[in-house]
This record gives sequence, C-alpha cells and structure tokens, in this order.
Amino acid sequence: MSTDERTTGLRRFFERLTASEDELQAEELQRESAKCGAIPAGQCTRGQVVSVSGRLRTVAYTPRTNLPTLEADLYDGSDVVTLVFLGRRSIAGIEPGRQLTARGRIALRDDRKVIYNPFYELEAPR
Repeated sequence: MSTDERTTGLRRFFERLTASEDELQAEELQRESAKCGAIPAGQCTRGQVVSVSGRLRTVAYTPRTNLPTLEADLYDGSDVVTLVFLGRRSIAGIEPGRQLTARGRIALRDDRKVIYNPFYELEAPR
C-alpha cells in the first residue's frame, strides 16, 4: 500500500468520523443512485430526460379545483426532484421513506426540479 493510499484512507476515516448523520445518509444515497445508473439530481437540467433514484422525503395530496395532484419529493443525496402525479389522490407504495427510481423529463416550477407523471419503479423495502 502506497503512502498516498494510506493518507487518502486516513482522511476518509476522519471525514466519516466528523460527518453528521445527514451527510453520511446523503453519501449513501449518492452511492446507491450511482449503482442504479441514475443521474444525480444535482446535475439534471431543464428539458433533459433523466433517470433519478433516491428516497421519498415527503408525499402530499394537493387538492385543486380542476385537477388533483399527488406530489412526492425524491432526494438522492445531491438535490431534490419533485414527482408530480396529475389526477391522482394516492398511489400504492408511494409513501415517505420509500426507495424508488423515476424516469421522465425535467421541468422547472418555482425554481424547483419537477417530473410530471414519471415512470417509476419501487424498490424492495429495507
């Protein structure tokens, strides 16, 4: 083992030792997202067709006068993408804490990244 490898390993050990729980969870989510071949949400741009993978933070039903929507915030450790399911009040399996991969075109709404009616795959609960 070279000196550089030992220094890097030691630096990584101390970074993990001093990191907060949120930072460690964000790193874990980013690693899992990369394994799925998903694009980090922080790198997604408007108009791009993407596959993002992460954990649902919040799920909220938003009653509207003409079209109800179900909105879920997907966090992958780098940024949040809001998944908007138009005309839906609930979807089985779409709940906070659930891991999933979503595919669709990124749009911007109020400077937030949004995917309308995404294709999605739920991952097995852990």
